[in-house]
Amino acid sequence: MPSVMLSAVLEEEPDLYEAFPPHVDPSGITILTDSPPGKKAPLKNFEEIQPLIQQGRKRELKLIIRENSWPINSPVRASLWPALCRQHQHGKSMLDGFYWDMVTQVFGTVELPDKPIMLPPFVEATHCLGYHLTRKGRAVADRVVSVLGYACPDITYSPSLYPITAALLHFMPEEECYHCMASLVASKEKMFITQTKLLNEVTWKTVMQIAKKHASAAQHLSRLSGAIGPERIYADWQWWILAALPFPHLVRVLDCFFHEGIKVFYRVALAILILFHKHTTNQNSEWYAEATKNGVDHAIDKFCRNMPVSPTKLLRTAFTIRALSSQYISRVFIKTEMTLKSKQVITGSRLVRSRSSDNLPTSQSQVNIQMMSHTLTIRESPRSSHMAMWFPFPNAVFQDRHQASDLRQKLFTLWSWLPVRITMYQPVLLYTTEEHGCSLTTFYVRVEHHEPTLLMIKTCNNEVFGAYCSTRWFERNQKDERGNRQAYFGTGETFLFSLYPERAKYPWVGCAADGRSDEKLSHGSELFMAADSKMITIGGGSVAHHSLTVAASSPPAPSTPGSAASRTTKKTRRPTPTRSSWPPIIQ
Repeated sequence: MPSVMLSAVLEEEPDLYEAFPPHVDPSGITILTDSPPGKKAPLKNFEEIQPLIQQGRKRELKLIIRENSWPINSPVRASLWPALCRQHQHGKSMLDGFYWDMVTQVFGTVELPDKPIMLPPFVEATHCLGYHLTRKGRAVADRVVSVLGYACPDITYSPSLYPITAALLHFMPEEECYHCMASLVASKEKMFITQTKLLNEVTWKTVMQIAKKHASAAQHLSRLSGAIGPERIYADWQWWILAALPFPHLVRVLDCFFHEGIKVFYRVALAILILFHKHTTNQNSEWYAEATKNGVDHAIDKFCRNMPVSPTKLLRTAFTIRALSSQYISRVFIKTEMTLKSKQVITGSRLVRSRSSDNLPTSQSQVNIQMMSHTLTIRESPRSSHMAMWFPFPNAVFQDRHQASDLRQKLFTLWSWLPVRITMYQPVLLYTTEEHGCSLTTFYVRVEHHEPTLLMIKTCNNEVFGAYCSTRWFERNQKDERGNRQAYFGTGETFLFSLYPERAKYPWVGCAADGRSDEKLSHGSELFMAADSKMITIGGGSVAHHSLTVAASSPPAPSTPGSAASRTTKKTRRPTPTRSSWPPIIQ
């Protein structure tokens, strides 16, 4: 699309074929007119909206987006959507050309491949909606989603990610689309896209809960659902919006969604139920007959595809639902999430642990991990004394390319130090002081049942070091024959390491160069891990060896003598621990 059109003021309705990028087929797109000209104030253009975004006037911006029903072929979205997505960017901006560097790393070239692109496993094949993208446009969407998959390996299940990517591509080029999706995925303040099966289930159960209170249509829906039950109906709630709504309706919903987050989807889902109830109350109506004949799930889908109201009326219905604040939705969401997690702990607590060969990856997952290992990156926290880490890191941010290359090389080195069987797992972030605070109690609650784990520390002097801990921290509670808690636990796989300023591994002193264990070891050389209510320690022993100690309510003390895992002293200044578990964790 010509760059002049991207920021053009909407004075006249542009030609349908000129309003979209070349990878969009506009022949099937219908332009809806909400009301005759002259009845409403002129629609805002991007130049009028941009100051609100820059000044952070979110409430005014929210009202303007809700009230301005831009037609489907308006050029305003080419500038508006990227600007809205950038609001939710976490951390520093990506470097120019970062996306194409990633494409080259993953595919070896920036040219679109002739063969179909293998999509990440978190995508649902049945919901790879392309809307009005051409064959080339679908290939572009496949590539954007694939690069996101390699850059964000912590995404395990996200069926809505592909449709939202495809929708963005109707109004912007490929690189801009990737940046928008990366911002939405990494957003901390608001949720846009669920990234695990647990959160996906939480969303539809949240819709079901708030529908019972805020939409009398919920009772009507339960009666119509019959034997299949309402759960099955609500499980498809996001597809009422992303798959069934006419494209002009969806685009208007997305106008608000990119600013306000997933709460817009919740409101629109309730609006659909309210309108469906209105059109099925009369038993002589065609929609009531459809629900009784083919089932209410098919009836709602068909109702959405033939939505009898305009996009403006749909949004007005959604946003006039009373007592449905973001705080209320958040409370219901958190309560539902906690309930589901507690049920999983009760019914599947054994799945949390990953011992021996439990949960070993399939051959396909090993291929995926091998491919992801070529895109190891890191993102640094805005606060210099913290670093939340797991590997690979999504959405890397660096001040310069040399720094990025240097840190990537260090992470490759650390990866090579881990036991081979562990490198096949996808890492999961369990604890970081930036998000979870500095309480040692919180640390134990979040990590003690996971094995093995990786402790990463960054000091105020930018030193980066840590420890590979082979045993669960819960072992600190184990007692001996006399009923006394054991002071030390762990195995000889435990080791300390340093990544910056020096790069070094400090293995157990009992490991000889050839990998064999030295039998002539003192008791002090077999002290690997210790923990209590005041501190955690990795290593211990004679003056010849050294350990890593992190205290509870005060800055961790400088490294103290004695280590079965280290041979050099590592002095620190206020290091902040970050912890990551390597085996997959069922959440």
